[in-house]
Amino acid sequence: AAYEMAFRMQASVPELMDLSKEPREVLDLYGAKPGDGSFASNCLLARRLAERGVRFIHLYHRGWDHHGDLVKYMNICGGLTDRPTWALITDLKQRGLLDDTLVIWGGEFGRTPMFQGKGGPGRDHHIKGFSMWMAGGGVCGGVTHGATDELGYHAVEDVVHVRDLHATMLHQLGIDHERFSYPYQGLDIRLTGVEKAKVIRPILS
Repeated sequence: AAYEMAFRMQASVPELMDLSKEPREVLDLYGAKPGDGSFASNCLLARRLAERGVRFIHLYHRGWDHHGDLVKYMNICGGLTDRPTWALITDLKQRGLLDDTLVIWGGEFGRTPMFQGKGGPGRDHHIKGFSMWMAGGGVCGGVTHGATDELGYHAVEDVVHVRDLHATMLHQLGIDHERFSYPYQGLDIRLTGVEKAKVIRPILS
């Protein structure tokens, strides 16, 4: 059975990857061109994977390390990601897939509220207050949770730790994070760690 599954997975890849089979209006929605390897094409590929029942899909866009020339590079990165991201959510919703698909956008840290760098404004790495967003998968739309201080430096209201994000993701998958562990060097380790993690219930529908 394992060999058969492996064969079926490999045999399905050429058809899956062929974005030219998508209608022109769908390609235009994403701003995708088959074969260009762009973030837009990857977003469309993500939708095709979701349609085929793939459970975890990771999209990656590099180039956000703006220690200088922030305005220039934010415009570039935003121009490459905003439309395809909107298109993915729109497409999933139109196809009835969004309610069962949890979309998460974020990075490993944020950026400082103060300038850094010469030759143009930049931002340094910052872990004390930054934003992520979620859509679909039982998450309420149009809800903002948490706030920083007046400088945008420290998270001060409804603070969420990454372990809380993991607990919430697992909860939406029907998994109790306190009972979900894996063996590591003789210990049962939780994905959410040893400190208390909480599900972010105010954002859930």
